Amino acid sequence: MKLDTGKAFAFAWRNAYRVPEPLLRGVFRLVADVTWARHGSGVRRLEKNLGRVRPELDERALRALSRAAMRSYMRYYKEAFKLPALTADQIAARVRTVGADAVRARIAEGRTPVLALGHQGNWDLAGAWATPNLAPVLTVAERLEPPELYEEFLRFRNSIGIEILALGDQDVFRTLVRAVQGPGKLVPLLADRDLGASGVEVDLFGHRARVAAGPAALAVAGAPLFATNIYYERLRGARRAAAGSPWGIVLDFSPEVAVDRDLPRGEQVSATTQAWVTAYERALRTHPEDWHMLQRVFVDDLDPDRDAAVRSGRAPEQSQQTHPVPGSGGPE
Repeated sequence: MKLDTGKAFAFAWRNAYRVPEPLLRGVFRLVADVTWARHGSGVRRLEKNLGRVRPELDERALRALSRAAMRSYMRYYKEAFKLPALTADQIAARVRTVGADAVRARIAEGRTPVLALGHQGNWDLAGAWATPNLAPVLTVAERLEPPELYEEFLRFRNSIGIEILALGDQDVFRTLVRAVQGPGKLVPLLADRDLGASGVEVDLFGHRARVAAGPAALAVAGAPLFATNIYYERLRGARRAAAGSPWGIVLDFSPEVAVDRDLPRGEQVSATTQAWVTAYERALRTHPEDWHMLQRVFVDDLDPDRDAAVRSGRAPEQSQQTHPVPGSGGPE
């Protein structure tokens, strides 16, 4: 019997708040540990990616890190299912910022900043917090399969104040350019993976990787750009009580990423992409357990024939926005 993922996610979003927090936390931790212990393709890919972030780790330490990463990944899903039922005060208590003054200053100037994010921590909680505390969030998401799953994610993100543009629809980039050239928005983009023809090849932890061009292209168009890491931290005392959770997240903003206007325009996107990736590496190296990358991102791991076909337009593109069902590891 095949699982209807759309209906399963809808059921979880509508009913997870009824389950006592300790029980739900225990269930998702068990799912994480069982998935990790099975050591399927997604977990193996996760370990290979983490091994490039922390190459000094031996096999035992890398396995321990991948277990922590799977627990972080399942924590994200557990929190996402309960997020629509959280109060504004609970959301505020779960989020701490580092380096946010520069982002706030740009918003106060009437600018719309772009945040280059990775699949790290809990980006939905970050979005739910950002709309009332920074500016209304506008972002892009892939059309997931089956369509019912995409519709559930769309309803969920709209319910927490996030406006979504569907990747692949006409004029998405033009809509984003118009948004960042005006005031009153915040545009976070998951950009740490793009295997399509428009992906930009960069150096990531000393290895070539393919990431999305969007954040840098919008910066070249005039938007302030900040690399942004999202990672978990343990909560204690009054903050833990206010949050209703033992876990919160940190939004760690880099200094604004500069565009080198002296470069030829055709090189500005590549150079700016490398600049934000370099800024993003810092906190990712410190908090690798919160990088939920169970898919291929490094060029050496790609299938050469498929990659060549994608780059030449002869095969369907693999987007940076893939958001797999828990434990699946996404398309390989």
